[in-house]
Amino acid sequence: MKIVASSSYLPKRKIDNKELAKRFNVEEEYIEKRTGIKQRYFVEDETIEEMAKKAVDKLIQKTQINRQEIGLIVVATTSTNKLMPGISNYIQKELKIEKCICLDILAGCSGFINATDIAQMYIKSGKVEKAIVVGADVLSKYTNKEDIGTAIILSDGAGATLYQKSEEDDNTYYSNIEAISDEKDILTCKTDEKIFMEGLSIYKYAVTETVKNVQKLLEQSGEKLEDIKYIIPHQSNLKIISAIANRLNIDTSKMYTNIQNVGNTFCASIPIVLDEIEEKGLLQKGDKIILLGYGGGLNTGSILLPWGHS
Repeated sequence: MKIVASSSYLPKRKIDNKELAKRFNVEEEYIEKRTGIKQRYFVEDETIEEMAKKAVDKLIQKTQINRQEIGLIVVATTSTNKLMPGISNYIQKELKIEKCICLDILAGCSGFINATDIAQMYIKSGKVEKAIVVGADVLSKYTNKEDIGTAIILSDGAGATLYQKSEEDDNTYYSNIEAISDEKDILTCKTDEKIFMEGLSIYKYAVTETVKNVQKLLEQSGEKLEDIKYIIPHQSNLKIISAIANRLNIDTSKMYTNIQNVGNTFCASIPIVLDEIEEKGLLQKGDKIILLGYGGGLNTGSILLPWGHS
């Protein structure tokens, strides 16, 4: 399986550090130093379904794919607003995709990784040739506006990635997806409550389990870090991402980030980054990348695969 293209959608309302600094009576520099974030986005009157659909519609227009060739839509989210029908079914209906498999999954901030691995298994089995994986979250609805620990980090957004069967000789695809029980409930959210994060415990988990996960992935694949163009991590917190880079003994520039201008969008963060990288022309056909997800569950996962287009 290879990545063909990605797209993204961000709401219009932009929340900068000045607004939050005033609310919490802190300096703007304090927020940026603590998180690495300068701005984030909140929805006003859009639903999560509408955001996800807009991201997929942009992807279809961008690739000019025949939408009837889409055999699978998998949506990863942590903030769905109803049990059924799923966001994937909404996308199928609104974009008039006549027949495809539709799935929504809950796997915390690592959901996009799990969803991508599901797509790979469907493609590898021959059941589908093209799949769209969506990450979408409306975290503003689950953010305690008076909790500085979450309000300065979380953001809303959606991203979509098109995958298809690779006809190349190099069918490089490796995944390492694991879960450990969150016995201390360091990252939780019930449908009728707000998101809770225990910052220090999350930091310790993120900078240890992710490194072990990537190292195991590299062992499985036989690849070396110097041959990987980018590691694209979940955009959790710039301090966490920098610490992961340090523990992997790589330059922070190899860990692509855009959290500074987008914030932490949970499941949407990786496809939003993929879209930005594509728009900047930073990847060439055959470049190998690692997608790295981690978060609630506690779920950790990494995927090594090639970029599909020149």
